[in-house]
Amino acid sequence: MEVGNMETNKIKNNIELLAPVGSYEALKAAVQNGANAVYLGGKDFSARASANNFDRDELIEAVKYSHIRGVQVFVTVNTLIKQREIEYFVEYIKFLYDADVDALIIQDIGIAKLVKELLPDFEIHASTQMVAHSLDDVKYLSSVGFDRVVLARELNISEIRNICDNTDVDIEVFVHGALCVCYSGQCLMSSMLGNRSGNRGRCAQPCRQKYQLIDLETGKVVNEDGDYLLSTRDLNSIEDIDKVIDAGVYSLKIEGRMKKPEYVATVVSSYRHAVDEYLEKGDFCVSESTMENLYTIFNRRFTKGHLLGDIGNDLMNREKPNNQGLYIGKVIDCNRKTKRLKLKLEGTLKKGDGINLGGGTIGRIIKGKEISDIGYIGETIELDFIGEAKRNQRVFKTSDGELLERVKETFKDSKEFVKIPVEAEIKIKLGQKPVLTIKDENGNIA
Repeated sequence: MEVGNMETNKIKNNIELLAPVGSYEALKAAVQNGANAVYLGGKDFSARASANNFDRDELIEAVKYSHIRGVQVFVTVNTLIKQREIEYFVEYIKFLYDADVDALIIQDIGIAKLVKELLPDFEIHASTQMVAHSLDDVKYLSSVGFDRVVLARELNISEIRNICDNTDVDIEVFVHGALCVCYSGQCLMSSMLGNRSGNRGRCAQPCRQKYQLIDLETGKVVNEDGDYLLSTRDLNSIEDIDKVIDAGVYSLKIEGRMKKPEYVATVVSSYRHAVDEYLEKGDFCVSESTMENLYTIFNRRFTKGHLLGDIGNDLMNREKPNNQGLYIGKVIDCNRKTKRLKLKLEGTLKKGDGINLGGGTIGRIIKGKEISDIGYIGETIELDFIGEAKRNQRVFKTSDGELLERVKETFKDSKEFVKIPVEAEIKIKLGQKPVLTIKDENGNIA
């Protein structure tokens, strides 16, 4: 995986890589690893109310930080707005407009109309929660003033291509991250069960809880493989990103405003490399190490989603609702007396990594009488271990210390990987002060 090695953030071949940002650290991670644009929420009207989000001063700084590096900033105001909130909402979007935010992401059609009446040149994007799943939907949203439509996640490539071929509005599609089990995020379950509305930014994620499937006629529980019957896998389209680009999609959207900066850095840099390679060469290869990084940093098992033809069971993961990690081997033995766990490795494991058994990170790796910092594929190793494990139990690496340290380096305050090409001209005349003129690709002159 190549991280932080980017000459310019200029959009190549009219393809935008759009990154999620839930904190200022995540903003730096996204920008420094190659995002062309970021989307983030303020403290108000955001559909991820439990993310850190940005207060007004932080929003101003986020826009400055991004714009000077050629990155656009989209702000989510994608909750449903109550009548009594409209006056405050209007004041808020005027603040965002004055702060030079590039676009608003909106779910509420009435609010969209209001924004266009008050600030007609403020760009607005139709949230995926508007459930735009047909050409007619997209044409309607375009007619009422939307500059971009984020399509429903239930569409496949051929349906997306048909929409792109028949509309002038920019089309945005999710390419990586969590999926909703309900249609395009239009979930009422959290509201019904816990009085926490997803459409107001307070989803309690009931789909990630345990459920039983009961036969109403017999009253018996239907046996299923796992307890998490409503939990979806995570979308990963990196190996088919050429198909998404060729369909005519303008913006490739990564999900994850609740995720850590390390996640943002890893996923953005992985997709940046794949997209650039395809646009430059007409072909690309996703390395094994890139896929391993994506599995390790976070996955609930991966799916290619409706986007690329995975449906039914291929969308669901009943076993576990959180990070599954990267498969690295099986348990041979767990000895409580010696407090040792013996593993047969089918992947690499290092000191500082975390696994799905026990807690904390791995210290020493024991190979017979030798102590090592790393175990390789095919080796049998032992770990110091306090806990429970069964023979033949599958073991997954849930964190990689080396990966985390490497991606953290890309968004340290002292590091700057975004390079903006400039042209410079100097005029020197006898008896006059020299004049240096510098110009960038966007026509900015100093």
